[in-house]
Amino acid sequence: MFTGIVTSLGTIVELSEHRLVLDAPGIDEALGASVAVDGCCLTVVTSEPAPRDAPPHPGADPVATRRLAFDILPETIAATRLSTLAVGDRVNLEPAVRAGQPLGGHLVQGHVDTVGSVRSTSRDPEGRWLDLELDVPAVVLELCIDRGSITVNGVSLTVMEVTDGGVRLQLIPETQARTNLGEVRVGDRVNLEADVIARYVARLLAPNR
Repeated sequence: MFTGIVTSLGTIVELSEHRLVLDAPGIDEALGASVAVDGCCLTVVTSEPAPRDAPPHPGADPVATRRLAFDILPETIAATRLSTLAVGDRVNLEPAVRAGQPLGGHLVQGHVDTVGSVRSTSRDPEGRWLDLELDVPAVVLELCIDRGSITVNGVSLTVMEVTDGGVRLQLIPETQARTNLGEVRVGDRVNLEADVIARYVARLLAPNR
């Protein structure tokens, strides 16, 4: 289980149809531990010191960095945006939440429901916000409400508005700096996970529709 609060930005160093390897600043998880990579829950299969330490986000000082490897399945490739990524791309990282830690975002399972795309971006001239509009497939859109929660590339965000076929979001400077959402462009694909509570409610109500 995760909370959608990104810990650091990792950098992909190897990506094939069966394996993902990345440098993860500030994340030192044991073998078998779960890490959300752009919102996709993956299991650490190897962990070793990276060749060099890296900053957890732009502007930060370098921190101890591990080179983590994950086995990936064809279903993971098909159901997420991993197929669009390449060596050198940055991905949002969050280790699994531990008992007693603050729930800073919302309950996130790390099970990507579908892939959306960036419809438009608009930045405040003074840098106070980044406005994103996403095209969201119906499987997630029907579970979205104004001021509800959605996970985008592993980031817990508040839905500012449900639009025709999508949602509108706003990112504060901190979110722009600490996640890869500050770098997205029109047409980019993004991993989406609906609010798990909304999913269960919809399931329970389905027989009564």
